[in-house]
Amino acid sequence: MSDSVISAAASAGQPLPLGARVRVQGSLSYLKTADPMPMLRPPDLVEAGEVGEVVGLRALEQLAVRFRRGTFLLDARQLERVEDSPSN
Repeated sequence: MSDSVISAAASAGQPLPLGARVRVQGSLSYLKTADPMPMLRPPDLVEAGEVGEVVGLRALEQLAVRFRRGTFLLDARQLERVEDSPSN
C-alpha cells in the first residue's frame, strides 16, 4: 500500500507533533542548520521529496527536521506530513 499524505498547510492551526514524518515539497533555495548558532548550507544536502523527522518546534511555524545529512530549520509550508498506512 502507498503512504497517505496530509499537507501541513492544510492542517490549519494544528502544528506537526514531534516525531512526525514529513516530506520536503519541491526544491529548496537554501538550508539553515538547527544548531544553537545556525549556518546557511547548500540546498543539495536535502533532495526534493526526501523524508525526515520533526525533532523540534520553533517560532513562526519553523520546524527542526532531521534528515540523513543533518538537522535543518524549515518552514511548515515547505513540508507535507507522511503517515504510514497499515500493511495488511
